[in-house]
Amino acid sequence: MTTKKQMIELLKAEFPTLRVGDNDAGYIELSADEYEAKIAEWADVRLAKEAKAAEVQAQAATKAALLDRLGITEDESKLLLF
Repeated sequence: MTTKKQMIELLKAEFPTLRVGDNDAGYIELSADEYEAKIAEWADVRLAKEAKAAEVQAQAATKAALLDRLGITEDESKLLLF
């Protein structure tokens, strides 16, 4: 699992600068503090997604192991939930 510091480093490499605005009004580059805050926010979001994916994967592995111990398939287990 990636640490927050590692995720921030990845994001900074991917997005060395950040600008806000649009084509009509123009763009301005974020200040250093705004940039750091936005990168930290993005890191938190990506880490949360990683954690959720790991949780889903762990649940699937646990379910598969249980079904294997019971000697039934997933389709057979659904029949038990009548």
